[in-house]
Amino acid sequence: MNELIFRGKDRYRPSWSHVAILAVLLAVEGAAAAVQLGPTGFYWLLGGTAVLVGLALLITLRSWTAVGAAGISICWGIGRARTHPWQEIRWIDVRETRGEYGTTRMARITLANGRRRSLPGLQHSDTYPGPDFDVDFQRVVNWWELTTDQALRFRPPRRLRDRLSPTALGVVLGILLSVVIVAVVAVRS
Repeated sequence: MNELIFRGKDRYRPSWSHVAILAVLLAVEGAAAAVQLGPTGFYWLLGGTAVLVGLALLITLRSWTAVGAAGISICWGIGRARTHPWQEIRWIDVRETRGEYGTTRMARITLANGRRRSLPGLQHSDTYPGPDFDVDFQRVVNWWELTTDQALRFRPPRRLRDRLSPTALGVVLGILLSVVIVAVVAVRS
């Protein structure tokens, strides 16, 4: 079988509508910052925002997954890739997440130590559809089934975070953060 490579730069292409929305948000942020923080604060905020957006874009475009005879190699855009040998991989599945902007399906592996790793570049979402996602996922599963013993393959038990959606987790974290901020303000007053 041929090695499979799924690269972020092939999947994630910002559309003009995304760029326009980002430009509007940056303009609003800049106007509010100029009024509230003055010129120095405005430049710091603008520079920090540009660095964060650039870093996020760089990480996204440099992420990739390679599937080959040695196993599955994952690179999240920073640093070197990590190869997980086939003997360490116990399960391969698809995690489906429903959110405000639609449904996202991402392939992931479960390792012998119980940790799960998402495979960058191998996903499907409403924003960035992957028309060949199911075919590519099946090709990865075929590699796994051909190179591992059936006794080493088993479905891991479900965890709490498998039952929680990112939205629910964000709401809980938002409430906790609000409580902490209120407590800090109350203590300082």
